[in-house]
Amino acid sequence: MKRKSLSLIGIILLLWVMQSCSSPPEDQILKKYIHASNMGDRTTLSTMALEPVLIEAESWEITSVTEENVELYTLPELNKKEVGFKKQQEESIITTVEAKGDLDDAEFELERARTRAAKRAAQKKVDELKTRYEEIYANHQKLQTDYNVVKADAAREESITNFSLGAGDLPNIRELTGEVHFKEVEIKTVAKSETKNYKLYLRKYNLKDETLNLPRRGRWIIVKIEVTS
Repeated sequence: MKRKSLSLIGIILLLWVMQSCSSPPEDQILKKYIHASNMGDRTTLSTMALEPVLIEAESWEITSVTEENVELYTLPELNKKEVGFKKQQEESIITTVEAKGDLDDAEFELERARTRAAKRAAQKKVDELKTRYEEIYANHQKLQTDYNVVKADAAREESITNFSLGAGDLPNIRELTGEVHFKEVEIKTVAKSETKNYKLYLRKYNLKDETLNLPRRGRWIIVKIEVTS
């Protein structure tokens, strides 16, 4: 019994030491990133950051790190919105074309009207159909804009997810489930007596293929780099 207790204590101590010795993810990725920057190794930088920025530094330090934030993976929901908007847009095209056709027919009738009464009636119809068409067209334009925004958001999220997972283009990437981890890191660098400050946005995806019961764990990546001063 005593041996079991000692063994358990030993395992706990070992895990504590391993945990205390492991460096935070931002330390690891920044060391590699800045080293590659100083070497001018853009190929390596492109494996760590979506939009690599050269950060030359003779010395550097982390000045701020946010708490790790965890959110649900949003690509499946974005995909649903994109599919929904696409269907609405396709239906809106038909409605808009039909409304324009009705207006064209009414304008043709106005041109053929001969009597004053017929012209007044035809003009009234044209005005009503023109107002209707302009409303339908404006709604179609807004729908098109909303669709393009959602489509672009979904495409970007898919690109970032693929980059973190490093598994190529997964055909069912929009059906995965899981969580996304976020961190923001601020650093100060010194190079040639010039001080610069940067803010880096880090992200990691921990997902799962429910169909295959297969985990899809991503790595920490740099999504964006900003020069703050």
